[in-house]
Amino acid sequence: MRTPIALSAAATALAMLCGLGIPLITQRIVDGPVADRDLGALPLLVAVVVLLGCAEAGLFYARRKLIAGPASDVEARMRADLYHHLQDLQVSFHDRWQSGQLLSRGTTDLTQVRRFVGFSMVFLVVNTFVVLVGLGVLFALSPVLGVIALTCTLPLLALSYLFETKFKVVARRAQDQAGDLTTVVEESVLGIRVLKAFGRGPHLTKRFLRQARELRDTELAKVRVFAALWAVLIVLPELSIAGQLAFGAVGIADGTTTVGTLVAAVTLTAYLRWPVDSIGWLLAETNSTASAVERFYEVMDEPVTVRGPAVPTPPATPVRGHVRFEGVHFAHPGAEDEVLRGIDLDVRPGETVALVGATGSGKTTVTALVPRLADVTRGRVTLDGVDVRDLDLAQLRRMVGTAFEEPILFSASVTENVALGGEGVDEARVREALRVARAEEFVDALPWGADTRIGEQGLSLSGGQRQRLALARAVVGHPAVLVLDDPLSALDVHTEAEVEAALRRVLKGVTALVVAHRPSTVQLADRVAMIVDGRIAAVGAHTELLADNEAYRQLLSTMEDEGVAA
Repeated sequence: MRTPIALSAAATALAMLCGLGIPLITQRIVDGPVADRDLGALPLLVAVVVLLGCAEAGLFYARRKLIAGPASDVEARMRADLYHHLQDLQVSFHDRWQSGQLLSRGTTDLTQVRRFVGFSMVFLVVNTFVVLVGLGVLFALSPVLGVIALTCTLPLLALSYLFETKFKVVARRAQDQAGDLTTVVEESVLGIRVLKAFGRGPHLTKRFLRQARELRDTELAKVRVFAALWAVLIVLPELSIAGQLAFGAVGIADGTTTVGTLVAAVTLTAYLRWPVDSIGWLLAETNSTASAVERFYEVMDEPVTVRGPAVPTPPATPVRGHVRFEGVHFAHPGAEDEVLRGIDLDVRPGETVALVGATGSGKTTVTALVPRLADVTRGRVTLDGVDVRDLDLAQLRRMVGTAFEEPILFSASVTENVALGGEGVDEARVREALRVARAEEFVDALPWGADTRIGEQGLSLSGGQRQRLALARAVVGHPAVLVLDDPLSALDVHTEAEVEAALRRVLKGVTALVVAHRPSTVQLADRVAMIVDGRIAAVGAHTELLADNEAYRQLLSTMEDEGVAA
């Protein structure tokens, strides 16, 4: 990357030096052929001007060619690094961060970085160099005219420093507000059905307009800061030219300055106007880029706490699916209270264990520990006797299939949603998984069968259809362990029966942990583990607990009432 930047800067500097040469040729023309009324040398001097102009244009073209690709590569690499890091980061990070903030960092902020690398950085260095060279040439032409130009240029340094200090604060605020606004738009689009159903569109519109106004006010504050600097940047070069004309005319009158020198000095000052004026804007771009990079590294510096071991332990062969929780404790990062307080549970190979408990008792957290969506605080979870933290992370998640309470589907075909890029998952495996999940019939009835794109979040399908596709995805890789987080939630009676029938087939021959909020789900299990305040309060067959455990009977009664209400 350094070589293209250096070559681009060199090409830009040479191009602008060609531009600086034109006023010097102008001086020769005015003081030579024009003053002497001898046009013999004029064609050669004009040809030199044409050559300098063509060289300037060619070098600027070369600058773009040299830097455009590498600058885009920087943006692409940073975006890829950010995306991979977001994939590696634990779920708790995504629970804390707004998706709109992450989206703005991966799009607008990195576009700002590309613009800086491809344009602003090069011109900030080159324009500073050209201004210094131009001032040197002015001093060589006429020390008096050079002093006038320098006197008007020096205040820019102090102004640029003050501008940089103010603009950096406003630029960062605008970027953060843009991220907040992106979050509101995203949430409104994803939740459009809820907003329409409850008539809450005006409420979100007010929130959107309020944040949009805040962003507008911040952008206007940026404009005011920039406009004040720009006004000064326009006035100072004009004063410089006016001073040069005044002193130059006096010099011509008393014979100390030639007309060509004055024309060259004024032309040179006019040529330096853009390099001088641009410094303030380039500093603004530098500050915006600094804020963008700072925001980028706020995410990139977030440590990955759930990662695979450097030397993973190979899994048992064959994988039996024996899952054990041994003295498991868990607390969310930064929280003092533990969610799990010493969970001990043995799930035998091929056994289905239902987890029941009141809301907030820790059922979903227990299931998240098996595929390492989170890691235990103390204790350990083992798979066939091996601590899951010692297994290769990707291999562990191939051995453990997961279906969540809310079936997440992507804007892709049914086949792509079920396979999800799984290793060795072909069309035959997808068809088998659809068959096991009792989804084959409705999928074949779609307009293009399994090739039908089901739309963002799969909202073109019914709840039961989405849930069965989620089950198909969970079993398509033939996992040894299934983790199902309340797969019958939010389903009507008819749909529940369909998904329950699919579950019976899915659970055959695998070890399964199922979070249950309905009695019908409990009856699918071989054993039931009741969790109370982060601890296992009772374990046994459904019929045994129903007969012997009063707390279990009360919990089941509550689950039935909630199921009827649903």
